[in-house]
Amino acid sequence: MRIAIVGLGLIGGSLAITLKENGFAKTIIGVDKNSESEDKALRRRIIDEALPLDEAIAKVDFIVVATPVDVMKIVLPQILDKVDKQVVLDVGSTKETLLAELKNHKNRGRYVATHPMAGTEFSGIDAAIPKLFDNKYTVICDAEDSDKDALEKTEALYKSIPMRIARLDAKAHDVHTAYISHISHISSFALALTVLEKEADEDKILELASSGFGSTVRLAKSSPDMWVPIFRQNRDNVLDVLDEHINTLSRFRSLLIKKDFDTFYKLIEEANSIKKILN
Repeated sequence: MRIAIVGLGLIGGSLAITLKENGFAKTIIGVDKNSESEDKALRRRIIDEALPLDEAIAKVDFIVVATPVDVMKIVLPQILDKVDKQVVLDVGSTKETLLAELKNHKNRGRYVATHPMAGTEFSGIDAAIPKLFDNKYTVICDAEDSDKDALEKTEALYKSIPMRIARLDAKAHDVHTAYISHISHISSFALALTVLEKEADEDKILELASSGFGSTVRLAKSSPDMWVPIFRQNRDNVLDVLDEHINTLSRFRSLLIKKDFDTFYKLIEEANSIKKILN
């Protein structure tokens, strides 16, 4: 397969590395508005060549769009305007708004909406690593709107990594990701800001921080260029989850005020049941 990766960041770059190493892709063409990212990808041999978007589309079998989600709304229609038999897929974290806008595109069938559930707190081509996606899940959304061959080729791509595949409609996907991903990032950003506001001595933060604090605020290192568009597109679902989260935090606060540590104990025991889901 000849594959174009549009957007050479953590996800696009890591996918390029994986598909080249496992033999699924014979040739990887990189497309990025940042020429420095293209140069770095070439030097690391993550891509075989860098081309403008139109030239890349004409030379490949697959186009993977790995830009921030706001950019996808602009780029995907442009790509679909130009494809014939190529398969187009995205790797974005929000789907409902995007798919609603693409619903009636003449080449909608060539497009498969996907979301590989993997990542790190780092961004850019420097963050691209092998094995990022190994044995993780990828979600395919609104599969019935994609052509059968496009769907089969996309599933073959992800199974080659290997990844496990789940299917959801776009609305359900955005609700679930608000709960398992988007709220985690907001909580991490908020905790980091709280600590930075309270503890002006940065050396003391680093000196006293344990692995627990580090793992809790790890996501606060994530790029606003990626996450603000996600929050913008999934605003309503994130607000719903955030309201529930704030209510739970308020409940813990009330228990502390009342010194009701018996109930506090029971709630922590309830929270421990997450172990049954996350091994």
